[in-house]
Amino acid sequence: MTEDKIELQLEPGSENAETYEMGDAQEVNELRRDLRPSHVFMFSIACSIGTGLVIGSGQALARGGPGSALLGYVTIGSVVFSVMTALGEMAAFLPMNKGFGGYATRMVDPALGFATGWNYFFKYIIAAPTNLTAAGLVIEYWRPDLNVAIWIAVFGVIVVTVNLFNVRVFGEVEFWAGGIKVCIMIILILTCFIVAVGGGPNHHASGFGYWNSPGAFAEYLLTGPKGRLLGWWACMRQACFAFTGTEVVGMTFGEMPDPRKNVPRAVKQTFWRIFSFYILGILVLGMALPYDSSDLLSATNSSTNADASPFVVAIRNAGIKVLPDFTNASLLVFTLSAASSDIYCASRSLYGLARDRQAPAILSKTVGKGIPIFATSISAAFIALGFMNASKSSSSVFDDLVSLVTVFAALNWLAILVSHIGFRRGLARQNIAVSELPYVGFLQPYASYYALTVTTRNLSANEDQGYNAFIPHFKIDIFILSYLGILLFILNIFGWKFWKRTKRVRGSTMDLMTGRREY
Repeated sequence: MTEDKIELQLEPGSENAETYEMGDAQEVNELRRDLRPSHVFMFSIACSIGTGLVIGSGQALARGGPGSALLGYVTIGSVVFSVMTALGEMAAFLPMNKGFGGYATRMVDPALGFATGWNYFFKYIIAAPTNLTAAGLVIEYWRPDLNVAIWIAVFGVIVVTVNLFNVRVFGEVEFWAGGIKVCIMIILILTCFIVAVGGGPNHHASGFGYWNSPGAFAEYLLTGPKGRLLGWWACMRQACFAFTGTEVVGMTFGEMPDPRKNVPRAVKQTFWRIFSFYILGILVLGMALPYDSSDLLSATNSSTNADASPFVVAIRNAGIKVLPDFTNASLLVFTLSAASSDIYCASRSLYGLARDRQAPAILSKTVGKGIPIFATSISAAFIALGFMNASKSSSSVFDDLVSLVTVFAALNWLAILVSHIGFRRGLARQNIAVSELPYVGFLQPYASYYALTVTTRNLSANEDQGYNAFIPHFKIDIFILSYLGILLFILNIFGWKFWKRTKRVRGSTMDLMTGRREY
């Protein structure tokens, strides 16, 4: 292998050219492309199946009914797929290892890139203790006498350790976790379907009977058409949380071999994951369980364990008694896998910010086989947020963190969509034909405009938390949780813009060449 070197400017106006070694394209302080395609495939599944689907779907069913829940999941599913196709176009054409903020910096404005990178970091440092709290609550199913904080510490050490190994170790762990999640979801969905067609011990074939009585659309907060509309909005908000993490596979693109081939493959698989797990899952759940079931209403107010899963409620009501312990053990895999990927994504967000000189340069330092050690350490430190459970109700802390994570996630989607619209504008201004793209997303760029409209509406109303802050009376704590993320995002944009005097990237001068190299 030759040791010839070339100088390559990563960004226009960069002061320091970075040196690459021909042959392995490995740079000092560069992430390693050690993730295998199979790792990326399972990682994308592991991130897209979490407690929001297995547990939170019950809240959607209870508040909106089966019709609103299905409509909400289909709507947000189409948004997420549009986000992924938008990201896939950019990542296949210009592979980057700076996270999503790197595209915002390059396609729109460095100020948006700064806000996006830090928003992703905020999202995942909150998501990590959220999932570790959920893991602790799962253990409470068997050991209610032990404080959740104990398990947050134990599991926190485990997930951080996984992230300190070579990224291939992380990929292998997520590969097996993803496989387990797939098996669990297939079992739950098939069992609920069998129950709905009368195959359970009680032999009650509900079919679509619950869509007629108590009905397909439930009322929430208000009565009449307005109540049913609020019920649908509540389902939309819960669907946002359920789909949170689907786009996380994009964080692996910087450590993926042959991104021009594997990125489109990863994006296309997103459609089948959304349809197979989310749409079919919420459909069979609405068939197997009425939304006004007292057991379901009790479950949605329960702790985060198997008792709170609407799938378990439906299966138990059918007379099957052996599933709760199995599901609870499975949820432990769900939550720990999610917490591990949260640390991974937070550290890569910090790394990308440092590479764009929007965070201290030391955060871009890597050791061993491309581990961003300082970025990972700082990300891991925020696990301590979970110890708030030691002095406050665990379920209350979990709900608060979920509200923040949902807002940050919607802002992430918004940033990707705006970046893609800027990217398409640059292609048009520089007369680069769409046919030159390694991957062209379905219905793009129209899909990005559609998804941007829906996401903006969700953020402005912020689903049930947003209007729940005002109905029936103003509640300051819910208001802060609903809009704090939006306020931080806006302040970061304008703060960085005024401090650095950044300018909007014009389509005619957009850098669409740097990084267009074959791997």
